[in-house]
Amino acid sequence: MPSLPARPSISDIKTNLFSGLTVALAMVPEAIAFALIAQVSPLTGLYAAVIVSFITSAFGGRPGMISGATGALAVVMVALVVQHGAEYLFATVVLMGVLQLFFAAARLGKFIRMVPYPVMLGFVNGLAIVIFMAQFGHFKIEGADGSMQWLQGTALWTMIGLIALTVFVIYALPKLTNAVPSTLVAIVSVSLLALGLDIDTRTVGDLGSIKGGLPDFHLPQVPFDLETLRIVFPYALILAAIGLIESLLTLTLIDDMTDTRGRANRECAAQGAANVVTGFFGGMGGCAMIGQSMINVNNGALLRISGIATSLFLLSFILFGSSLIEQIPLAALIGVMFVVAEKTFEWGSFRLFGKVPKADIFVGLLVAGITVVADLAIAVIVGVIVSALAFAWEHAKHVRITSMIVNGRKIYEAEGTLFFASATEFQQQFSPWDDPDEVEIDFRGAKLMDHSAIEAVNALADRYHRAGKQLKLRHLSHDCLELLDNAKAMIEVNYREDPKYHVADDMLG
Repeated sequence: MPSLPARPSISDIKTNLFSGLTVALAMVPEAIAFALIAQVSPLTGLYAAVIVSFITSAFGGRPGMISGATGALAVVMVALVVQHGAEYLFATVVLMGVLQLFFAAARLGKFIRMVPYPVMLGFVNGLAIVIFMAQFGHFKIEGADGSMQWLQGTALWTMIGLIALTVFVIYALPKLTNAVPSTLVAIVSVSLLALGLDIDTRTVGDLGSIKGGLPDFHLPQVPFDLETLRIVFPYALILAAIGLIESLLTLTLIDDMTDTRGRANRECAAQGAANVVTGFFGGMGGCAMIGQSMINVNNGALLRISGIATSLFLLSFILFGSSLIEQIPLAALIGVMFVVAEKTFEWGSFRLFGKVPKADIFVGLLVAGITVVADLAIAVIVGVIVSALAFAWEHAKHVRITSMIVNGRKIYEAEGTLFFASATEFQQQFSPWDDPDEVEIDFRGAKLMDHSAIEAVNALADRYHRAGKQLKLRHLSHDCLELLDNAKAMIEVNYREDPKYHVADDMLG
């Protein structure tokens, strides 16, 4: 995968422009579908795609990443729209953006580093499955009784045939030339084939009209009082969190693919500003779109111009090209998204079975499963928590205590990491009442990592004191010296040999 060029050439600019057009074409049905999920007009989704894509591409921290209206946000919005209407949604999107700006100002984007690799792997695979499964919604049409029914007969086989042709062109063309993105060629060629042969198949226009004008600025028509804040704040907070999690994880994924580094806090700020503006212009808000971002990156488009071009092409479709865009067969765009799903899925993850810890395999499968059946934010949060608990459990088993008798004095040597999960096990390995009068504990091979560890040593010192035994503690860090209470008089200080690590404790300020 190519890295970000220092000085873009004419070829780089052409690649990014072509890729922007391809991504814009692929975004149209997605934006319409997500708007319909949220029960707002198609233009509400398209305006969000235009504004969010432009602002995040121009000012964000990850060139090449594409943002717009997403399904992860739409499924949260629908309850608000059904209960209170679209105007409350616009107010929520504005507040969502404000919260994201606050997160950026607090520099919380760096916490994305706390997401373990198994969680990232589960996120990628889960979203690939979601992208794949979402396309099957286009295989359904509304029946005479108002229910959604699967395509059948000629209509179904026509759809499948055009999808297969699209996928074939995408994979085959790069073997001949890379002058034009294969996804763009596939969309155009399948569209021309369907129009030239007058093939009866579902088109973008079947989802809804995309014809419109420039978005108008207006304040959300809601009462500006505490009751409105009570209604919109919970939704805004959830949307802000989901949007940033999906955006920052996508940013990290693109970083890994391109061997470059995006700026997480700058991306948070751009996402927040984009959503504030979107809310004031009648859009449904948005965040990073992993499917469209993968199209862009796989095309080799890593400049800001690709996302800006996507936005401008989308706007031109709305203003001038709606009649043409609405004739694009859905099969062509479904085929593109099927390829995106295949390329996004980390097939190499199957080779990890039996080679990495079982806990990591479990976390990856868990995150992928929750992403599919619930939503991304819950999946990532659960994944991080389970990973942390698995890490704590594993390290809790690695504290070892060995002992020896030297000249009537018992010497304990501690090895491993002493923290909240291992503190109890640590204390249970000592028997003050059975030990000789002089006892020494050497912490040269151990680390005390938190307040629980400090309290465990304090409690142990108290037990030896009550047993009437003389205890000496050796090789503790300077932080430990400051925090220990009961054991302070028992510490033997050697400034040349004592370790220098820090203890994670709020008492240190």
